[in-house]
Amino acid sequence: MDNKKNAFHGLALKGALATFLFSASGLACADQFGVQIAGGIGDRHIKKLDLGLAWDPNLTWWYIGDWHFSLIGEAHASWWHTNEGNVHDDIGEIGVTPVIRFIKSSGLVRPYFEVGAGIRLLSTTRISSTFSVGTAFQFADMAGVGLQFGSRQQYLAGYRFQHISNGGIKEPNPGINFSQLYLQYNF
Repeated sequence: MDNKKNAFHGLALKGALATFLFSASGLACADQFGVQIAGGIGDRHIKKLDLGLAWDPNLTWWYIGDWHFSLIGEAHASWWHTNEGNVHDDIGEIGVTPVIRFIKSSGLVRPYFEVGAGIRLLSTTRISSTFSVGTAFQFADMAGVGLQFGSRQQYLAGYRFQHISNGGIKEPNPGINFSQLYLQYNF
């Protein structure tokens, strides 16, 4: 009797493990990853080129008609340049931003609105000979609009307004505003 009980428990454990692995692989397949390239201009004629990696874990909620909210994670690496008394030829920025997107749920072209707030780290606090920020650590909030399209909804194109500042951690804290256009391809 004990052998039958042990065999049943072993079979149940293997079944539970198989169910877990199939579920986890399904979740992994539901995730969507993408690459994003953006270009923009900011205060004091700062030009910005941005390369981003996007992760869509397929977290959706609060359906309103044919629209819903989703959560997207983004990581960014950027290069800044200004012609106003350059102190550094290359100013770098890296950071992450969680993005909440309100997107149309169906259709060949799906418009969306988005907001996000993240953190950034600058390679220097001195942007030009006449302009500096108090800390290399910065907060980055943004709002934008865009369109998602393609046979698999694999393309995104949008506009973002982004504000970067240290939130008053240390003076000077002038803040910098950017207007950016971006394109994204999801795998």
